[in-house]
Amino acid sequence: MKSQIQLKLFATLHEFEPPSSENYMIEQGISIRELLERLGLPPAKAKLIFINGIKADLAATLKGGERVGIFPPVGGG
Repeated sequence: MKSQIQLKLFATLHEFEPPSSENYMIEQGISIRELLERLGLPPAKAKLIFINGIKADLAATLKGGERVGIFPPVGGG
């Protein structure tokens, strides 16, 4: 069954963000890892993942209706 999520990719990951990211269609039960593969985004580039503001990992699954934010590794000095 299909559902929608709000998807936001930050900083250098923005290039992988689809045009329909505000209402991105997914299959219910898709994992974050599968979502990244679908976007062509290498999982190693996704350092921080948040689902509805709560930290998650690549194994987390989506039902639909979630807000998903993904951040790359952040360098600092």
